[in-house]
Amino acid sequence: MKGDLVIVGLGPGPEGWVTPAATAAVAAADVILGYTPYVNRITPKPGQILEASDNREELVRAQRALSLAASGKRVAVVSGGDPGVFAMAAAVYEAVEANPASADGVDIRVEPGVTAMLAAAARIGAPLGHDFCAISLSDNLKPWATIERRLRLVAEADFVIALYNPASKARPQQIKQAFQILSAVLPAETIVVFARAVGRPDEEIDVATLAGAADMPCDMRTLVIIGSQATRQVKSPDGRAWIYTPRSEQRR
Repeated sequence: MKGDLVIVGLGPGPEGWVTPAATAAVAAADVILGYTPYVNRITPKPGQILEASDNREELVRAQRALSLAASGKRVAVVSGGDPGVFAMAAAVYEAVEANPASADGVDIRVEPGVTAMLAAAARIGAPLGHDFCAISLSDNLKPWATIERRLRLVAEADFVIALYNPASKARPQQIKQAFQILSAVLPAETIVVFARAVGRPDEEIDVATLAGAADMPCDMRTLVIIGSQATRQVKSPDGRAWIYTPRSEQRR
């Protein structure tokens, strides 16, 4: 008898942001696989096996998970945020496409999670209140030229933009290049939010404009939100401030 494979989103970090369904799926698993930092967030129950691996081993991890499920194991593959957003769900289905027989008789399902984009947006107000898009700046799996073209086109279409994987030690300049591309289209006063480690003890949220965004600190734990031309900041009389994008098409 074959087992099952569930691809689980653990959210950005806080336990309270993990859905009950995701918690139940992890608790029911015989084997849990994932990128090391995500696996380290799990306290195994007796008998559970944890298999951690490097961030660039997604396809191998997916193949391993399918093999374990085919052998009768209950398997959970964990991702941070939502597993369908730049994460393991796509890797699993990529493995299935490459070898359809690996999924024969295996129950595969996805349990959603809170994305970094949604967590960051909730912290600052409602910047995703109108049309938006998400782009990963990592060029590990796609050419940088593709990223440049997408940035230019979504800026011209005036989407709110959420940037994942904005900068790493190996590619610290790409976020600055992204801001240069956006600055050729968007006004200098466009709101830019840097949300780092949202929901964790070292959370930092900074608000800048596109004109000064290139000077802001940014790393792989940062989610960057670039507003549309309609995005604005609103304040209450007591000094509190929120950023939101109106639901209808407006301009300042």
